[in-house]
Amino acid sequence: MNEEFDRIYETYHQSLFQYLFYLVKNRDTAEELVQEVYIKVFQSYSGFEGKSSEKTWLYSVARHVGIDWIRKQNRQKRRWLGLFSVASEEEIKDPSPLPDEIVMSRDGIQMIYSSLQKCNLDQQQVIILRYIDSLTIKETAEILNWSESKVKTTQHRAIQKLKELTGEVVSSAVKEGEG
Repeated sequence: MNEEFDRIYETYHQSLFQYLFYLVKNRDTAEELVQEVYIKVFQSYSGFEGKSSEKTWLYSVARHVGIDWIRKQNRQKRRWLGLFSVASEEEIKDPSPLPDEIVMSRDGIQMIYSSLQKCNLDQQQVIILRYIDSLTIKETAEILNWSESKVKTTQHRAIQKLKELTGEVVSSAVKEGEG
């Protein structure tokens, strides 16, 4: 099992980390969550039946771990809301850039990532899995436990929303330049 676990780690660690990072938008949290994924994988690997590919199974585990974390955060926020002032988003964000963030510092890519945060969670997941992690529609459907047509529809709506949002950013920047 150790050799198998090492192979899984070497093969998928970076892509699982990036998926969770884009989902939770915090490096430390993503590192903790990817470790939780490996614990779950280690505990349940003997039960993996091979009905899906190993890759889609791992992403599915990561998705569930990430969604559980998001739900927990939302419950905690609701519980504390009103008792303490909530810090602004800028105060919460991890300021240290990831290596791939440094590479992606061009304005157009930053605009797309910023706009992606304004999409709903389903749309974000589809865009991350399809375009950042380069998974197929079939793999994405398996990970999300959706039909392929739902993935295609969500992808289409996400792309439309991104076009709309990036168009708004561009047109508002043009208007500011005119004024």
